[in-house]
Amino acid sequence: MARRSGSKVLAIVLAGGEGKRLMPLTADRAKPAVPFAGNYRLIDFALSNVVNSGYRKVVVLTQYKSHSLDRHISQTWRLTTLFGNYVAPVPAQQRLGKHWYLGSADAILQSLNLVNDERPDYVVVVGADHVYRMDFSQMVDAHIETGVGCTVAAIRQPLSLADQFGVIEINAERPDRIARWREKPTDAQGLPDSPDEVLASMGNYVFTTEALVEAVTADAETEGSKHDMGGDIVPRFVDADDCGVYDFIRNDVPGSTDRDRDYWRDVGSIDAFYEAHMDLISVYPVFNLYNYDWPIITAQTYYPPAKFVHGWQGRIGHAVNSIVSPGSVVSGAFVENSVLSPNVYVHSWATVSDSVVMDSVQVHRHAVVRRAIIDKNCVIGEGVRIGIEPDEDRARGLVVTDSGITVLPKGTVLDR
Repeated sequence: MARRSGSKVLAIVLAGGEGKRLMPLTADRAKPAVPFAGNYRLIDFALSNVVNSGYRKVVVLTQYKSHSLDRHISQTWRLTTLFGNYVAPVPAQQRLGKHWYLGSADAILQSLNLVNDERPDYVVVVGADHVYRMDFSQMVDAHIETGVGCTVAAIRQPLSLADQFGVIEINAERPDRIARWREKPTDAQGLPDSPDEVLASMGNYVFTTEALVEAVTADAETEGSKHDMGGDIVPRFVDADDCGVYDFIRNDVPGSTDRDRDYWRDVGSIDAFYEAHMDLISVYPVFNLYNYDWPIITAQTYYPPAKFVHGWQGRIGHAVNSIVSPGSVVSGAFVENSVLSPNVYVHSWATVSDSVVMDSVQVHRHAVVRRAIIDKNCVIGEGVRIGIEPDEDRARGLVVTDSGITVLPKGTVLDR
């Protein structure tokens, strides 16, 4: 726990999500464990934000296919124990009966022993599958100042997208309080200071500990509840006029720029996952990984540097507007507008464009990969074309989104 304003804070990361909309990337792993941006896992963004905010006692509640997630946390997130710091993965344990987590609120209810052990004044609760930077200490300070039981982090989104989010309505006289909470409304009203925008929940919360314990305990006894933090717990606080809102636009992260300071992406679908990667690779990226004042932390691998080889008779290994991770080799091939994860090998005369390629993928000679997401350990044989003809990809049994993104599941081997 870190002390802010003389208070003790415990961080809880909700990481049990199944991630059905990210299938097949989540067929063998929990959503927060999905690789992202070459070196990272999705959970690294939430944990980096928590730790960079000064909160060094963190529990990660896991459930669905959590092995790779638990392993990543255990191997990567080792904090010094000198001051009692830790990042601890906590699996579902059926502490209150013979059932697994029934929802995010039930996950916290079943883990109240962790809260009781630490006895914090405030609890920060965050999701594990969004891409963003945020200093939670500023939100905690705002929560303490307003004196409410619950504060919800909110980001401004276009009014036209209101039906995709939990929408927060406020009164002009009390802009720091939630007047009404609406789930995916089709008739949302714009903000008083920005009629074309709404405040959408980011899935991040700060609670006064006593209020959180009372809320999840009461929710467990509420008939018809889905035991969800956003769907059940927050409305309970709103109805009691005890819920504040923290506008993400107020958050000032060290090293951020006007271009990326309020960036936030819910990568819950294949298209959103793909688009978030494309945000990384422009000359002036929409989300800047190169902010060393607020680093995104992940495992340090022992791969050698990336290598680009061959340079004669048109057989030139090069990459443009791309992220190329350690251990990758671009051998007489062309990579453009793409993200290559560690240990990827792209062979001569192959082309990879507008794609996301995960760890240890082999792209053989004369193969073409376009607008695709290639999961780990795939082999794309000589001359194979991916992402060129959607019907061909579907005939192979591959997932192709409505926007034309082709996805290869982990370990797929494709030959002509």
